[in-house]
Amino acid sequence: MKPNILIGIDMGSSSLKALALEAGSGRAVALSRMPLPHTRLPGGGCEVVAAAIRAALTHVLRDVAQQLGPRTAEVRAMACTGHGAGLYALDANDQLVGGRAVASTDQRADARARALAASHGARLFEEVGCSPWPGQPTVIAAELLGADAVQRGELCRLLFAKDYLGFLLTGEIATEASDASTAGLVSLATGTWSQAAFDASGLADLGPRAFGPIVPSGSVIGSLLPSEAVLCGLPAGIPVAMGAIDLLASMTAICAEGRGRAVSVFGTWCVNAVVGPVMEPKPAVAAIANFGRGNQRLYMENSPSSMANIAWLAGVLALPDARAVVDLAMTVPLGANGLRFLPFVNGGGGVTAGFVGLKSHHTRADMARAVVDAVAALHARHMARLAAGGLAVSETTVLGGGASDARLVRLLAAFLGRPVERCADDESGARGAALYAAMSQGFDDAAPGSALLAPCEVIEPDARDASAHADFNAGFNELIDSMSPVFTHLAGGAE
Repeated sequence: MKPNILIGIDMGSSSLKALALEAGSGRAVALSRMPLPHTRLPGGGCEVVAAAIRAALTHVLRDVAQQLGPRTAEVRAMACTGHGAGLYALDANDQLVGGRAVASTDQRADARARALAASHGARLFEEVGCSPWPGQPTVIAAELLGADAVQRGELCRLLFAKDYLGFLLTGEIATEASDASTAGLVSLATGTWSQAAFDASGLADLGPRAFGPIVPSGSVIGSLLPSEAVLCGLPAGIPVAMGAIDLLASMTAICAEGRGRAVSVFGTWCVNAVVGPVMEPKPAVAAIANFGRGNQRLYMENSPSSMANIAWLAGVLALPDARAVVDLAMTVPLGANGLRFLPFVNGGGGVTAGFVGLKSHHTRADMARAVVDAVAALHARHMARLAAGGLAVSETTVLGGGASDARLVRLLAAFLGRPVERCADDESGARGAALYAAMSQGFDDAAPGSALLAPCEVIEPDARDASAHADFNAGFNELIDSMSPVFTHLAGGAE
C-alpha cells in the first residue's frame, strides 16, 4: 500500500514553510520556505502586505508539489499553524483591511493596552487568563481602525494567522481554542467566547460573530479549492484540517504534554510554556489558555523579546544572520566585560531595550555577548516564574529557530543549572500541523515514540561555569526588577 503523505504549513513571524511527511515513516519528503518581509513603521508598527502572504503560500505549496512530482496523488490531508494574535481583519469583500496584516510585535497600541490593563486587567485575567496587551487583535483593531470600524463596515471578520491561510485554501472561516484563548478572547471556565473581553476591547459592536466557529484541532474544515489547486499544483479536494497556534503545534510535534515537558521557544517571541492541570487560585504567570483539552491548561510566560533582539543586532552591526551574532558574542566571556542589555527591542507593556554600563572600551563583540546573554537569561527568568507558580518545568525542551544553535541552548541550560533537551528541527511547527492533518484522517501519530515526532537531543550545561552563570542570572534579574520604575516613568512620558 502506498504511504499517505501529510502536509503541514506554518506561517511564522518571519517566514512561511510547508513540509510534507510520510505518515508511516515520518520521513520528510518535501520542504519549502519563503521569507515574509515585514514593514517597520513609525510608532512601532509592524505589518506584512497581503500580496506577500499570498505569494509565499503559493510558492511553498507549488515547490512542495514539484518536489513530490507524481506523489502529489498520495497527499491525504493538510493543516495550517501560525503565530498567534496580530490582526488579520477582513473587509466586506473578504480582503485584508488596507491590504495588509499586522504582526503581534506591533507596538502602536501599547498605550491603549496599558490603559485597558489598568482598568480591566485583574478582572480579565480571572476571566480569560491574561491582561490586555498590544498585540491582541481586538486591541490593535480598536487602535488602528477606530471604535466604529464595525459600524462603518471596514471590519467584518477577524482571523488568526493560520486561519487566514485556511481561508485562502478553502474559502472557509473557522478557528480553534488555542489561538482564541491565547489572544485573551475565551472564557477559561467555559471554553467559549468571552463577552467581557469583547466589551473591554473598545470595539462596541465586535463580538464572536466576527470570528469563525471554534472547532477542535484535527477536524476537517474544508477542502482545497480548485482555484488554489491550479495555483499550487496539488490535487483539488484535499481535506484541510484545523491546526493550532504554532506554540501548541510545536509542542505536539515533540509530544511535550505526553512526555511531561515544558518548552522554551527561541523565536521572535520569548515563549516559555507548560501544560498542567487547572489550578485555583490561578498561578501568577503571564497567561493561561484553555486550549480545549478538558481540565488541562496551557501556562505561559512570554514577551516579544527573544531572537528578535539578535536579529536586530545583526542588522545594526551589518552581520549576515543570527549565527554570526552568536559567533561574535562567543569571542568574549560571559558578562560582556560588564556590559548588560535589556532585551526588549519589540517593547511590550511599556518596556524598552537598551545597553547598561556601556563604556568606551566596549566593542562590537561585547555588545553581541550582552545581547546573547540577555536573551538566554530572559528565558531562564520566565522559566523561574512558571516554577514559582507551582508548575512542573524541570524537564524542558528548547524549540524555535534559536534551538538550531547548540551554544544558545547550552547557555540556557547553564542559567537553569540543569540539562535541557533541544529540538533542532526548525520545522517543528509545520510538523505539528502535519500531525493535525493526520488526526483528521484517524491516524494516531502524536503519541510518544511515533515516527512522526521531531527528533530531540540532550544538551548538558558546563558544570565548571555553574557559579558564574548563577551570579549573572541573579544580577540580570536584579537589573530587570530595578528598571521597572524607570520603564513606568518612560512609558508615562511617552503618552
